[in-house]
Amino acid sequence: MKRLLAVSALVAVAGTALGRPQPGADMTYAPWFESLRQPGTGMSCCSIADCRQTDFRIAGNRYEALVDGEWRTVPPETIIERSDNPTGRAVVCYTPYRGIMCFIKGPET
Repeated sequence: MKRLLAVSALVAVAGTALGRPQPGADMTYAPWFESLRQPGTGMSCCSIADCRQTDFRIAGNRYEALVDGEWRTVPPETIIERSDNPTGRAVVCYTPYRGIMCFIKGPET
């Protein structure tokens, strides 16, 4: 029983930590992040806690986004074609458990 309580407490604390916005997140973008929907499914891309501005690059015929210091391939089905990105940079919505859920390209030069 004590082990179950300890695991439950750990999960609750981890969930709280994961639900917080990224350090330095601009909270004025929170409503826009929350409006993002996954292409095809219409499910939420989550929130400002999971979405962040990022660097991106084109590698061959695919996009890669910099997530937690690592270049990750953006699955084509997660790319959102929107022109109303107020951040002026690429945005990736990512969790360690679900991977990249949504991606909005930034300005290409």
